[in-house]
Amino acid sequence: MYVRNRLFYFTLIVGTVGLGLASRHFSYLPSFVHLYIGDALWALMVFFIFGFLFPRQATIRLAFYALCFSFAIEFSQLYHAPWIDSIRANRLGGLVLGFGFLWSDLVAYIVGISLGAAGETFINRVRCRQLLIQRSSPY
Repeated sequence: MYVRNRLFYFTLIVGTVGLGLASRHFSYLPSFVHLYIGDALWALMVFFIFGFLFPRQATIRLAFYALCFSFAIEFSQLYHAPWIDSIRANRLGGLVLGFGFLWSDLVAYIVGISLGAAGETFINRVRCRQLLIQRSSPY
């Protein structure tokens, strides 16, 4: 069973937040990428947070949790009561809860979480191969 290193995942979370904030300031990215990279990175960060919180869960389960959470946040943007709009008016609240529902954000979330899950799966396979090689070595 694979157990995630929480320090590593904390570093991934902080790095993803940094990339996401920086992506809003770099206008040299192609316009298509510039529009959606922040949302994809936000969902990737959610995947890493779930990996940090649940280090023993399977990758596919974490991806499912992250996708459900991300979709719930996006669909919550259809609701506009004064109390939640006041939270969204705060910079941090706006970054977490967003402002308006967009179908394209759901696609960006799928892309970000898929990249995280694929990357984790790839790293796990490389680690498994290395362990098999070490165990089969006569030395």
